[in-house]
Order: sequence, then structure tokens, then C-alpha cells
Amino acid sequence: MYDLGYTPTTLAVDELRSRTRSVSSQIHDVIGIKGGKTTEPGPGISTCEEDPEHLFTSRHPWSVYQVSQDELKQGFQRLRENLPKNGWKIVEYGPNNSKAKTLELTADSEKDRYSINATLNVGGPADEAPRITVYVVSGCFRAPEGTDLNGVY
Repeated sequence: MYDLGYTPTTLAVDELRSRTRSVSSQIHDVIGIKGGKTTEPGPGISTCEEDPEHLFTSRHPWSVYQVSQDELKQGFQRLRENLPKNGWKIVEYGPNNSKAKTLELTADSEKDRYSINATLNVGGPADEAPRITVYVVSGCFRAPEGTDLNGVY
């Protein structure tokens, strides 16, 4: 038996994908950059190692780019300031251990089983476009009886 520290809720795969898309959209709105581009595709699904036949999680990595470094910095600052007002607890903030000491933020939702990690990528190598990268990940959910998690993505 495994111990996640919580009892996973039963949820359909498509419902979790939809919820994850909604969380990403909320984070995008908090960043508040209207111009620029956002990467595709949408959220993916993978199994949880604790019980890959019954438990699954959703991940959604995306970036905002093709705007000025100042706009990116302001968007990242809005993220830091406004996440707590929107039910998120910032658990880590500051430069990461990379050579570039990239500014990084990790937050956990206080109402849903979601965490986000965001990085502000500015001032890096010339071949690396300035951007804010966001990685949204859900906790584990139980698939409804009869759901085959093999091959979901």
C-alpha cells in the first residue's frame, strides 16, 4: 500500500485535464501579459508511480514569450504578489541553483491538489528566448472503475 498523505478523489481523465487547463488559465490571467505568445499543447496525463493502474496525475508545462524582458519581469512580479490573494501559498521564491541563478517560484493551491513552478528566464544565452515558464501539476486522482490508464497522455 502507498501513502500519499491524502485519499485520492475519483475523477474522469478528461475532467482532470479540463481542471488543469482551468488552473493554467487562471495562472496566465494572474501573470497578466496580454501580448506575446503562449506555447501549446494543453495538459497531459500520466500515471502516478504509487499505483499506476488506478492513480493518475495531470501536468501542463507552458511558457509566455515574445514580449519585452520588462513585461516578463512585471508579469512574474504580479504572479508573486497575486497568487496568495487567489488561494495559493508560495512555498519557495528566489534564484535557483542554475548557473544563471534564474528566478523561480513554487506555490501550492490551498483549495485544490495543484502545485505550480514558474521561472523567469531573462538575461540568459542569446539563443534562449526570454520567457516565463510555468509548470502546473496536479496531485494524484483515482480513475473511475473500468478506466484503462495504459496509453493515456
